[in-house]
Amino acid sequence: MAKQILMVVTNHTDMHEGKQTGIWLSEFAEAYLAFERHGYDVTVASPLGGAGPIDPGSVDENTAQEFLDAAKLLANTKKLEDVTADSFAAIFLPGGHGTMFDLPENTRLQQLLRDFYEAGKIVAAVCHGPAGLVGATLSDGQPLVAGKRVNAFTDSEEAATGLGAYLPFLLESKLRELGAVFVAAPDWSAHVEVDGNLITGQNPQSTLAVTEAVLNKLGE
Repeated sequence: MAKQILMVVTNHTDMHEGKQTGIWLSEFAEAYLAFERHGYDVTVASPLGGAGPIDPGSVDENTAQEFLDAAKLLANTKKLEDVTADSFAAIFLPGGHGTMFDLPENTRLQQLLRDFYEAGKIVAAVCHGPAGLVGATLSDGQPLVAGKRVNAFTDSEEAATGLGAYLPFLLESKLRELGAVFVAAPDWSAHVEVDGNLITGQNPQSTLAVTEAVLNKLGE
């Protein structure tokens, strides 16, 4: 399999009046840089293509320069309609609250996720990235996550952000409704779940663990 990974990010910027959202930069940058270091070519795509907005809350004076440099890769993403699963070994969905708005109902993403999963390729997501999984179904019509051990930003962590009221749904609750076996760890602790070729992580602290799990799986 060619050493290529597809990363899918959000285009969504507005959460509520005066509050901007988007991609959580560390979740994108940590994964992108790790894949690159291991010799993978990474393609970044989004529902609309073009700019992938960065959540202002994910950048401050302590943000690593290599993360800021990686942010430039979000300036001109490919449109999801223009990519297929064929040449990629894995698909990776980083989070940020923006994902909750434009990924769940994106039919092209749903098709890509089904194509990756049913081809035995890796489907991975972290934090709010698993929002992209909630609309995905397999060829038999069952939710992709049904019966699978998964992890994502928990309802408890969302309560701590104070932003739950502005979201279309709570991610943990939605995944449970779809029949996923949601395995939560304590708030803000690094945690990853691997169920076959589905790999999911809980929060920004889990990004590297998810990325390492993907790399380990690709190395099998």
